[in-house]
Amino acid sequence: MERQMEPCQLIERSIIKKYRKELWTPFIVAVKRYELVQAGDKIAVCISGGKDSMLMAKLMQELQRHSDVPFELVFLVMDPGYNEINRQKIESNAALLNIPITIFETDVFAVANNSDKSPCYLCARMRRGYLYKKAQELGCNKIALGHHYDDAVETFVMNLFHEGRVGCFSPVTYLSRKDLTMIRPLIFAPEREIASAVRKAGYPIIKSQCPVDGSTQREWTKNWLRQMEKEQKGITKRLFGAMKRGHISDW
Repeated sequence: MERQMEPCQLIERSIIKKYRKELWTPFIVAVKRYELVQAGDKIAVCISGGKDSMLMAKLMQELQRHSDVPFELVFLVMDPGYNEINRQKIESNAALLNIPITIFETDVFAVANNSDKSPCYLCARMRRGYLYKKAQELGCNKIALGHHYDDAVETFVMNLFHEGRVGCFSPVTYLSRKDLTMIRPLIFAPEREIASAVRKAGYPIIKSQCPVDGSTQREWTKNWLRQMEKEQKGITKRLFGAMKRGHISDW
């Protein structure tokens, strides 16, 4: 009689087999092409509780399990001031996925939401600062972020339309002042495939507590690209290809 698999095992199996083409392969291609993981690395995998970071954490865990390259992982959750429901969801999801998270608390929401200056800029800056500091305290030399294929195209369009410059974040970025390297292993993974995998896995994702969620430049860009896809099918793919061919931001 076949042994019944635990929910975590079913999710792990689906990543490797069911979503091999859509998620596992793009993930591995990024890791190899940009040499994101090397022997002796200690990587802080940053988890916000959203679909992207939770899936990235599981992919990194599977990579560690199947790789011949020895490296360490720390699954880092920065609590910026989550409400009790969101905090519990992150903890229960991590338990469901068998991800041993390290949580540390900050006052990001309290400070940013009460600032007269740009709260989005302040929130992002504070988040980065806290993550860098905690990763260093834990002895990590790399930080893994959950930015995916669509995030890259959106950032490229935002920079072009709102700032008048050509640029995007890089798949790998070395921060000399911090002696930390930022890696983005989901850079070739489309958001729709990530959302599908997470939805079918059946675990709840936390709802954003950002007071301006849904009315940001990124949300406008998402909607614009969605509309352009209807009118010019394949435009997102072509933009991504242009970024790669043009070696935008060291791609």
